[in-house]
Amino acid sequence: MKIVIVGGVAGGASAAARLRRLCESCEIILIERGVEPSFANCGLPYYVGGEIESRDRLLVAPVERLRQRYRLDVRVRSEVRSIDRANKTVTVANLATDEVYEETYDKLILATGAAPFRPPIPGIDREEVFELRGLDDADILHAQATSQAKSAAIIGGGFIGIEVAENLVRRGIEVTVIELADQILTPWDPEMVRPLQQQLLAHGIKLLLEESAEAFTDRGERPGMRIQLQSGRSVDADFAVVCIGVRPESQLAVDAGLECGSRGGIVTNAHQQTSDPDIYAVGDVVEVTDFVTGKPTQVPLAGPANRQGRIAADHLLGRDARYRGTQGTSVVGFFGQTAAMTGQNEKMLRRQQTRFEKIYIHPTDHAGYYPGAEQFTLKLLFDPDSGHILGAQAVGTSGVDKRIDVIAMAIQANLSVFDLEEAELCYAPQYGHAKDPVNMAGFVAAGVIRGDQPVIHAESIDPSTAVEDFILDVRSRQEHEAGHLAGATNIPIEELRDRLSELPRDRRIIAYCQVGQRGYMATRLLLQDGFEAVNLSGGYRSWCQMRCHDGNC
Repeated sequence: MKIVIVGGVAGGASAAARLRRLCESCEIILIERGVEPSFANCGLPYYVGGEIESRDRLLVAPVERLRQRYRLDVRVRSEVRSIDRANKTVTVANLATDEVYEETYDKLILATGAAPFRPPIPGIDREEVFELRGLDDADILHAQATSQAKSAAIIGGGFIGIEVAENLVRRGIEVTVIELADQILTPWDPEMVRPLQQQLLAHGIKLLLEESAEAFTDRGERPGMRIQLQSGRSVDADFAVVCIGVRPESQLAVDAGLECGSRGGIVTNAHQQTSDPDIYAVGDVVEVTDFVTGKPTQVPLAGPANRQGRIAADHLLGRDARYRGTQGTSVVGFFGQTAAMTGQNEKMLRRQQTRFEKIYIHPTDHAGYYPGAEQFTLKLLFDPDSGHILGAQAVGTSGVDKRIDVIAMAIQANLSVFDLEEAELCYAPQYGHAKDPVNMAGFVAAGVIRGDQPVIHAESIDPSTAVEDFILDVRSRQEHEAGHLAGATNIPIEELRDRLSELPRDRRIIAYCQVGQRGYMATRLLLQDGFEAVNLSGGYRSWCQMRCHDGNC
């Protein structure tokens, strides 16, 4: 069997290696437009910033290794220009020699990936405006970052934009991030990333939210450019990096008449077959099914791309391999902070008008009595009736990715918050808790469903006008004096049982503490004494993250 793979990196290279492991007799041709068929594009920002010192470290599987170890016919600096489905051929252009030829195939795998989106902004083609997709881009940006440049503008506050910003700061460059949305890292909910935005500011990055670049122009006689913004403001910079998302490189499929989705991704079945059963597609170029909602979406991630390449190879050779769908499990880190997520966020659920409940907890990454414990924030989204897990997000320093990975597996297994209560996870004081934060999230969420602890969320409270409710701060007097909700009455939890006569029985009581635990205890006490009571989920810390733009009150 002769198999032609168009594109390498994650999906294509994974498919090629898997095919060879399963079929020694297959003729496998890997055609790659770039100079390297398999490199770690997620590591490019860290090469630019010097964290990864050697460019060679980015080469996951160099050309000669693929040729010698796997006996693959690897053709770099070559581009497939068209597909003739009727005759099962592709037209290939050798970019080094300009030779154009046809290659036959029995099966074809498209792994053309996605390209950075460059909107038609005046001046965006200036020589000082860069992007970061491949090794060539990384080489250019590395040279720029180690030159005499003093300032840079990052257009876009997503994964790549923030990682590039951090790494340019590491090079001593003054950085401005320009983001159209009202937050960075839009896959997360706004309150989760506000503390991270504060970290960017603390490291000297200028953060311009709800702004967009309108034009890249000269800045007089000085080198570099001036970026005109939609608001009328402007930013001067020696260079700019455009990081405003990617679009599937699916034109080859479109021209061949293959079915594509509304966002341009190639439509495939669970086996990664396109509308032509002899043509498969994998990676960022394909439309995927959201694992939680079952709806089509576009999620460019390396993990799914690798799995899809393997599944396509398996099915192509007769195995019943199926792709389950994409959850969007992601992690990003900068300046010692980590943000991770899986499944749906609250914004998506609201747009889809999906019923949900949520809870916040603020545990430490390991036992508090063991040195070095660090607090983080975990948000869990779930069905208010069944407890089915819809998504989770966590932000902090240590232990964040571990907890989201566990919840990601729970989503894959269609588990509920009640299952999180019972999850048996490894414990030693330097690694976690006897009741892990995953268990705690399950306890709190399950308690909400059972009615053991009714909750209210920060966005639902307006202390300046909520005269109908009685706001009860059960923290210590010192904590209360350091900052509290307007109009709150302070009765420490230790005194509450002896001071119930001070509370109104004709008004709902909103109890809160610092992170939610004492508020929960107060709510249980009050409910059992006949009061109407709810607990502020996540306590005062969540209030600050939700209501205070700098993450602090």
